[in-house]
Amino acid sequence: MRLLFITDFTEQFAYRLLQGVLHYADETEQWVVCKMPPSHKKKMGIGGVLDYAKRWRADVIIGQFEPEDDVLKLRDSGIVTIAQDYISKFDCIPNITADYEKTGEMAASRFLSRGFQNFAFFGLNGVCWSEERCDGFRHRIEKAGFGDNFHKYDRQRIDNLWSYEPDVLIDWIDSLPKPVAILACDDNQGSILLQACNVCGVKIPSEVAIIGVDNDEVLCNMSAPSLSSINIDIEGGGYDTARMAERMKRDPSFSGEDIVLRPMNIVSRMSSNIFATRDNAILAALQFISSNIDHKISVKDVLAQIPLSRRLLEQRFLKETGTTLYQYITQLRMDRFAQLLLESNDSISNIAIRMEEDDTKSISRRFLAVKGCTPSEFRKRELRKLGI
Repeated sequence: MRLLFITDFTEQFAYRLLQGVLHYADETEQWVVCKMPPSHKKKMGIGGVLDYAKRWRADVIIGQFEPEDDVLKLRDSGIVTIAQDYISKFDCIPNITADYEKTGEMAASRFLSRGFQNFAFFGLNGVCWSEERCDGFRHRIEKAGFGDNFHKYDRQRIDNLWSYEPDVLIDWIDSLPKPVAILACDDNQGSILLQACNVCGVKIPSEVAIIGVDNDEVLCNMSAPSLSSINIDIEGGGYDTARMAERMKRDPSFSGEDIVLRPMNIVSRMSSNIFATRDNAILAALQFISSNIDHKISVKDVLAQIPLSRRLLEQRFLKETGTTLYQYITQLRMDRFAQLLLESNDSISNIAIRMEEDDTKSISRRFLAVKGCTPSEFRKRELRKLGI
């Protein structure tokens, strides 16, 4: 099978989708893949893409198509044509789409479980997957009784992703009631939002907690602080797409069906690792921990900042967060350690020293207890996912 894949390869989404396609190929027959950037498609036009696909003898085209693209011209040529959701869905060809509303609901449920009462959505204008994620997020919040506390920003267009109005965005962030929980429509927007918060001095996550979508590990781990994100079964979608495309090629009477990617879990990182609370003592403890996560802090260090007895602080912390002070510190420290493992090529011992840990074996044991694998196993596994 010969696949012409027209998509944005600056994003991990495309590579994860392709991984799923190649996984299917490993089990069946070899696939040959030709990558084409959307800018090239736009320059050539659909007619030019069709001419190229014919010369290249493509069996399948998977692409990011504009609503005005005449995709029927591709389909009617006998080439299996499948759209990757970009701006809107197509009725005439199958779409690689997702359960966007459920994704939004998942983020809202996480924020609600952390005690937040103010919410916002940072999305893109006129894009189906952004709007449906917003709908799911808002509906879950309304169901919980906080519909009047919902705010939305969607002035940016998808055709100009990296050019936004910083002053307008910063004014919007400043106008939000704090603390506020924000779902970004994807990790690109989540990264932009983090940058804007850093510029205007808004504290993350104590004032603004952020979750993105797609778990693009390059973007998420290179953001400051690291970006929490909803992990989507993109590889599984690629596998299912390849299987369906092969069937469509064998049986022209089968027109295919939408491939719906499912949200799997939230990968929690520093941008959302906090609980919203009206207890000022607990808020102060959370802020102290977040601000000093690179230091080897202990429960005693937190107690030194809070005018409460250890017993009372522990009781109130457990009530507000559902976890103990020690467990909370350990979780955040291991999340930070995991981020540093992916950000640099430093040895595990040097990263431990950077985090004021003299005993590499001790922090490795704690990492194993929290993450389920050793630091070296984690680094190897995650870098393999990134193709590094």
